[in-house]
Amino acid sequence: MTVRIEMGQTPAGAAATMDLEELLATRLLVQGNSGSGKSHLLRRLLEQSAPWVQQAVIDPEGDFVSLADRFGHLVIDAAAHEEAAMTAAGDRVRRHRVSVVLNLEGLDSDRQLRHAAAFLGGLFDAERDHWAPMLVVVDEAQLFAPAAGGDTTDDARRAALSAMTDLMCRGRKRGLAGIIATQRLAKLAKNVAAEASNFLMGRTFLDIDMARAADLLGMERRQAEAFRDLQRGHFIALGPALSRRPLAMRIGAVETESRGAGPSLLPLPQTAPEEARELILAAAPAGAAPARVRRPPPTPPVDILAQLAQARPAAPPPPPTETAEEVADRAARTATILRDILAESDAAFRPVGVLYQELLVRLRIHAVGGAPPDLPAFRRLLAVARAGVAPEAESDPDWHEAVARAQTLPEDTQGVFLLLAHAARHGLPCPSDAAIAQAYGSRSEGRARRLLGWIEERGLIVTRALPAGRVVALVGLAWETAPGDPAG
Repeated sequence: MTVRIEMGQTPAGAAATMDLEELLATRLLVQGNSGSGKSHLLRRLLEQSAPWVQQAVIDPEGDFVSLADRFGHLVIDAAAHEEAAMTAAGDRVRRHRVSVVLNLEGLDSDRQLRHAAAFLGGLFDAERDHWAPMLVVVDEAQLFAPAAGGDTTDDARRAALSAMTDLMCRGRKRGLAGIIATQRLAKLAKNVAAEASNFLMGRTFLDIDMARAADLLGMERRQAEAFRDLQRGHFIALGPALSRRPLAMRIGAVETESRGAGPSLLPLPQTAPEEARELILAAAPAGAAPARVRRPPPTPPVDILAQLAQARPAAPPPPPTETAEEVADRAARTATILRDILAESDAAFRPVGVLYQELLVRLRIHAVGGAPPDLPAFRRLLAVARAGVAPEAESDPDWHEAVARAQTLPEDTQGVFLLLAHAARHGLPCPSDAAIAQAYGSRSEGRARRLLGWIEERGLIVTRALPAGRVVALVGLAWETAPGDPAG
């Protein structure tokens, strides 16, 4: 099934869409001067694709951190971590399939480049088993892949440029789809820009940028003047994921707000000239220090351990011990609430982080006491719930073997294995591609078929195509589904 996300409208009023699966294979370059709506376009793209694909945003100004509240992205404050931690974070992001915003705000230019390079390196060097599709959005890409030297050190610039080149040139085979945005095409390294096959070109005024944008879109130089006339939020699109011919589009509305928007116009206060003179030029009180910022004097060294010992609070009382009945009751109520959440129409396709927050809120609403499940435990509960496994399965001793085998798989694929195991255990028809995709948290039936093949390569299942339909057998358990129609 082809997934097309709606980016906005064409001048004729038709929906302007983007083929997400084609984008994952062909990459995207966005260009527009400051104020052209470039960041708004990226936000629209991220919001529309969030339910479908994992995302990582390299955010030099902290503009995209608001995605966390609405879509469950993890915000990583790079200023609080060293470069080595960024490399490890990139690897873990791929391992656990978490969408993230790498907030580089608060770092100087040199450290921004180094931290971004380390994070991209972690994404790129992840083990092959974790090469799931991911959109990697880099805002202000000319900072990380400059066409010429700047104010940063050569080492930092080379590291960032190498990481960006790997992302755009070699990332596709690793599931990484680079989406780079820049204010100035002329300032972006050509070998990085040249790897994009899709383009969204916004308002541009400088001749050198207009000429390069026209070249990328296959337009004649005399047509490049059209980029000056584009309004804010209007772009020219071209590429296999967008349109085979240059297509004008107006980007649609977004759900989250940017912290990078400029201040709005405000009327000046009505202040009389005499009052203004008094406010601004009033003489300082006698003996007052000049109005300038002073640094506090250095404090003498202190014994930090002694301070901590003095401030150490009394140990809290141990939590009350729960009985086995209370633990079982809490688990049953939690499972019921989770099933209610997944019964909602769009729940199967919402990000794991969003579902987890929803569960925590509902546990408080229903006054379910005790410690809530942590995120890894929630992922295991979600896998079982998405598989539609009945609670009475826990009393089946053979079912625990199926659960143990599922736990050898990544958490996001365990639900698919349990769905197959449940059908095989009871001799039910093999689930359709759509049911498998939903258990995986996707709408893509093609992705479901690829996942089945991947689980079979791991030696856990065997699939057979019979005249009556597809059959899946579980290796080592002698369980087998009845024939089922993959198309449902």
